[in-house]
This record gives sequence, C-alpha cells and structure tokens, in this order.
Amino acid sequence: MNLAPLETKDRKDDDEPDVAELFEGFAEKTEAGMSALKARLDDMEKKANRPARPGADGDVAADLAVERKAVGAFAKAGDETQFKAMEVAVDPSGGSIVLPAMSNTMTKRIFDQSPVRRLARVINLESGDAWEEPIDKNDSGAQWVGETQARPATDTPDLGMLKIPLREIWAQQSITQKLLDTSFVNIGAWIEGKLADKFARVEGESFVNGDTPIEPQGFMTLDKSELGDLASRPANALQFVNSGAAAAVTADGLRDLYWTLRAPHRAASTWLMASATANAIDKLKDGAGNYLWRDSSAAGVPPTLLGRPVEFDENMPTVGAGTYPVAFGDWQAGYAIVDRLGLRFVRDPYTSKPNVLFDAFKRVGGGVANTDAIKLLKISA
Repeated sequence: MNLAPLETKDRKDDDEPDVAELFEGFAEKTEAGMSALKARLDDMEKKANRPARPGADGDVAADLAVERKAVGAFAKAGDETQFKAMEVAVDPSGGSIVLPAMSNTMTKRIFDQSPVRRLARVINLESGDAWEEPIDKNDSGAQWVGETQARPATDTPDLGMLKIPLREIWAQQSITQKLLDTSFVNIGAWIEGKLADKFARVEGESFVNGDTPIEPQGFMTLDKSELGDLASRPANALQFVNSGAAAAVTADGLRDLYWTLRAPHRAASTWLMASATANAIDKLKDGAGNYLWRDSSAAGVPPTLLGRPVEFDENMPTVGAGTYPVAFGDWQAGYAIVDRLGLRFVRDPYTSKPNVLFDAFKRVGGGVANTDAIKLLKISA
C-alpha cells in the first residue's frame, strides 16, 4: 500500500500565536477567578465573625425558628444536617455546635430575669479570654499663678487598667430517649427555655455576690468604706452610708444615700433592692407625711424612689443589723459585663442511658468598673 506523502506547509509569521492576546485572556480568567475566590472568602469571614445570624431582612426571629427546628431534630436523633447552613463553628471532636441566634434570644431572656445585666454596660468580646480598659484613677492638679510667679509642677493623674476575665457558665439537662422520640412539642424551644432560666439565675447571683475565682465579681463583695469619692478611699472599695437607725431603713438614710452619689452619676442612677426591702421602704414618709415611694401608673414602668427608678433583685440582702440591703448607682458606669457570644450545645446519648444529656456552655465575665458610681446603704447595728 502506497502512502501519500504528508503535506507540509511552511509556517508564516501570521501563523504565530499572538502573545499579547494570550496574556490578555489569561489575565481576564485569573482576575475573574480571584474575584470569585475573594467573594467566597469574604462570605466565609462574614459568617464566622458575626455574633448573630439575622435573616435576609434582618429578622432574627425568623432564623430563630429555623434554629429551634434544627435543635429539635438534633435533640431527637443527633441529626446535624440542618445545622450546615447556619452554624458558626463545629467542634468535630466534641460534637458541639454554636448557635448564634439562640444565644441572642437567651441573652434577652436573661435580661428579663437579671436587672443587673439589663442595667449594666455589656461588652461583646469577639476574641481573647479577658477584656481590658484603661481607667483614670484620680484628678490632675491645677492652680492659679501670678504674672511673674513660678510655675511649679502640679499633680499628674494616674492611669490604671481594668481587667475583666471571662468565666464559663455551664448547665446540663437530661431527657429520656422515649420523650424525645414521642414528644409532639417543640423540644428545641423547651430545652432553650430551661437552659436560659438556669443561666439567668446563676449569672444574676454572681453579678451581685460572686466571690470565687471561677465566677464574675459581685459588686457586693468589694470592700466597704465611709470615705467619699474625693477622700482617700481604697481603690477597690464602695462607699456606704449609715441608715441612722438600728435594724431599720430610714427616710433620712435614703436621702443621705441619694445625695452621696455625685451629680454626674445621679442623673442616670437606679435603686437596687430585694422585694422584702422594698416592702419596708414603701411605708416610709417624709416630714410632711408624703410617701417616698411612688408606684408607676404605666405598665412596664418601674416605681420610683426620690425620683429615681427602682429595680428588684432577690440576690440582694434583706434588712438586718449590719447588712447592706440597698444599692444606688449609675450601673452603666459602675458595672461591666463581658460576653463571648455563642452558645455551645452538646448532645450526649451515651453517658446516662436511656437518658440523653444536653450540655450548654457560655463564657461571661463581670466586675465593678467605677467604684464612685455605686453606693450602698448600711443598716446600723
């Protein structure tokens, strides 16, 4: 068989590839690819950093409904598939899941139960294990001088550092597998409510009376002193005012406490006391026979005492010799709460069969930020 010779053709300059065109096409494809990659990375970063996951219209409640449904599925069978589109982080070794919208709602429920959290300054910490802020500890010096008089050095203010470490609060709920399998109620919402209630009670108690290294610092655990703000009161002490009567609250004692708080803080002040203490104060009258206590005529508005609102906290001590049953202060300036947003939720079906254990973790810290902004009433012995 004869094979025809291969036809050859001389290559001309016009057949050479255009390097500029090749480079331009490559650059366009590269730029498009980098833009797509950047968009994906930006989206991932946004999802990872946001403290809560609102819906397309900013409706957290809509996402919360989705999360509750997912929690119910996770509670019944450990099904994590519904979490894929909304999780902030997943710990594969522990099977824990962070629920941003649920954390937001739980915080609101804690607000309803803990007046200190609602009154105080709340800082959301995105990273780290503590929150730090410089504090101005004292005043600077200044004086009048004559035209030819020497200018001596005046006092220089000292700066300190306020540090509030994060502590871990934990709760566990136990539910039988049968209840999970047969229940027709929203298990996710039920678990959320139980955990929120437990978190609220434990948190609120620590904000007032916390005195151990593993919980927030309670403002009632600080040292107490009769020295005023401009005197040499210890830096970590709250000023108290004596009630003026043995084992009783008096109208004059409350007025003294009111005027002890200086004007910059008094304008934003709130009373804090237990209901039993409020019951005793409710009966007090001034010299003209008028009651000091004023009940509000509007729903949801707190009563007032000497013109300032009153909040109730059953963690405060009741009236008794030597106790401090009334606090009065500017809580936004006086007390700071640090939150690391995100609820870690773990399902354990193995440890306590036939029960399924649900563990919840949250990191929160608290401490007195300004001792001048909180005053206490001491009941005389």
